[in-house]
Amino acid sequence: MRILAGISGFWRALAHSARTGGKPVSLPRNCCVYAAILTCLSIPKVSAGDSIPLSDSQQKFVNELAAKSRSAESNGAAVIPGADGWFFLSSDIRFLSVGQFWGADAAKVSRAHKPESADPIPAIVDFHDQLKRRGIELLLMPVPPKAAIYPEKIVPDVDLHGETAAPFLARFYDELRKREIDVVDLAPVFLQNRASEHGPVFCKTDSHWSGFGCVLAAQTIKEKIREKLAGQPRKDYAAEWKEITIKGDLGDLAGPNTKKLEPEKIAVRTISDKETGVAINPDSKSPLLIIGDSHTLVFHDFLAEKSGLLDQLAYETGFAPDLIGTRGSGATSVRVSLYRRARKDPDYLAKKKVIVWCFAAREFTESDQGWDKVPVGQ
Repeated sequence: MRILAGISGFWRALAHSARTGGKPVSLPRNCCVYAAILTCLSIPKVSAGDSIPLSDSQQKFVNELAAKSRSAESNGAAVIPGADGWFFLSSDIRFLSVGQFWGADAAKVSRAHKPESADPIPAIVDFHDQLKRRGIELLLMPVPPKAAIYPEKIVPDVDLHGETAAPFLARFYDELRKREIDVVDLAPVFLQNRASEHGPVFCKTDSHWSGFGCVLAAQTIKEKIREKLAGQPRKDYAAEWKEITIKGDLGDLAGPNTKKLEPEKIAVRTISDKETGVAINPDSKSPLLIIGDSHTLVFHDFLAEKSGLLDQLAYETGFAPDLIGTRGSGATSVRVSLYRRARKDPDYLAKKKVIVWCFAAREFTESDQGWDKVPVGQ
């Protein structure tokens, strides 16, 4: 545990440098995974019945996840093996097991270094309000935990009978909507398409959504912004499905006692300019901006090319979005990056009409930076 605490301190220092050093720091692609995992705090036992009534099946599932999370914590395990070759981040499992994570309960379960930064709601509402005053709409799109979409792959003997595997997350979204936050909940579309000709919506051996999951996310966003950006000039892009082989990041984190993971084959949809065949680049003048963690970069910047969220949105909408992505936390640091961009270019935000904020849902409790309020611009 002493070793893990030292590693945690290293990542905290690195995250602080990225937030305050003037220029964003280039970090390894799976550093956000390490930062979420290697903070050695005790895992509280969930008291689900005190805040949200759970069915017997849901309570059993939460209890099983809590037990797996505590075992992983005691063994310093970053990854929890599941069934049929599936692997899960221990931080994802912890997030699903801690119970209510906002309001008065936030500081009890959050990994945030500062208790005052534990509750995500004030920072999200403040960000929304700042954007609204500038005439910019915010779409909050957290990526569901893999275990919430494929619960049988982590706890095979629990049958949820069609009930949600993430009841606290669903209730949290209700709390945000009461505060006029437009939440894009991907869980329904992911559950509806979790078994398709293009494969699962998550990678089995990686912490990110699959190429197909990325496409579904882009199609969901398109339906949300269709009318808001109806007057934007369109162009044609070419799309082609193909199979690629990836080395999932969970293999690197699984530890020496886990059998070496084989490369995983997944389907991705590559997008390119129909006339030239070249890749799509972020457009700083675009009215649509994507910000967030490595889910905004995967298949565009690493693991594959021409197949990320930016590429899929360009194909679905007919124009290239802008992008501010980080390979670290998508909670606070990416909003700091947005602020720096707006400070450097005072007219930058005037070009934006919609901002999609995309990050792993586990950030609500697992971000050691926490949820600070950050100015959008000057």
